[in-house]
Amino acid sequence: MRLRLFRRYTILSPTWTGSLCISSILFIVVAAWFNYGETYLAITNRAPADILVVEGWIGRNGIRAAVDEFERGHYRYIVATGGLTSGGWEDKSASYAEMAAEEMMRLDVPKERIVVATSENTESHRTFASAVSVWRTLRDAGIKPESLNVFTLGPHASRSALVFAKVNSPGPKIGVIGWLPPEYKTEAWWNSSDRSRELLEETVAYFYELLFNSGRRSNSALM
Repeated sequence: MRLRLFRRYTILSPTWTGSLCISSILFIVVAAWFNYGETYLAITNRAPADILVVEGWIGRNGIRAAVDEFERGHYRYIVATGGLTSGGWEDKSASYAEMAAEEMMRLDVPKERIVVATSENTESHRTFASAVSVWRTLRDAGIKPESLNVFTLGPHASRSALVFAKVNSPGPKIGVIGWLPPEYKTEAWWNSSDRSRELLEETVAYFYELLFNSGRRSNSALM
């Protein structure tokens, strides 16, 4: 009896024509994402909501734009969310949610219409932590919305909408508003190193969230 360590298999491999077709498809996909990826991620799809959730890390200009949306949309409440800063706004660490709420009051939003939902301090799953914090804060306040809109920075919008929808399932309908700073509308993303890095990170993060829940074991807000 002969001792055999290997077996022969027949495998399929593409022909030159097949390789050319595959390469062409990949090229078209990459080229399309290069041109329209930022636009795809920066979606705006409003729901008929009376609650506006604002991710506080978007900065003062973003908060001003959110307050404009709050006033135009005749929302009942505006929810400021976010965890601890890394010094992006101020010299010391503070809560994005609280800082956003202070900015809203400075812009003449009545205090009784502002809900502060400070999320847990975490190095990962920060959008998920914000969505959970909003869910719990509204529940504890006895506020039961049928739908709500999430206001965030443009390229982050698709991921925010996806995460908030998972956390709130099967609860309120989730709309999203992808706010774009003025400079996003006047020049292409590839002219800015910050936006290039942002698009790459958000592309990877969006598909990781879409396919694998960003590695989370559960989307439940009751964890």
